[in-house]
Amino acid sequence: MLRDENVCSQSFMVKFEQLKKKFDEKAEVHLDSEYHQQLKVYIERLYQQTCSVDLFCDKSFNDIREAEMSNLNRLQKLKNATSYKKDKHKSKRQNEDWG
Repeated sequence: MLRDENVCSQSFMVKFEQLKKKFDEKAEVHLDSEYHQQLKVYIERLYQQTCSVDLFCDKSFNDIREAEMSNLNRLQKLKNATSYKKDKHKSKRQNEDWG
């Protein structure tokens, strides 16, 4: 939604509130990974910054677009770094028998 220039602040708020509502309905599972913790913090912060503000308008939405896309990229890198480490260690275990 942040990348699509045709999305306005009102449609973003409606969709994000629906997603947040579904997120909150799920039973909370505590995960120790940094990625999951940062993702939860990101969702809560973005919700407070957008949907909880009475005067959230298109100008405000356009002002935060680039910064939020950058934050999402950081989260994606964190997620990929975690899975990369797992794949890296898997290949080491496979080669142990060849010794």
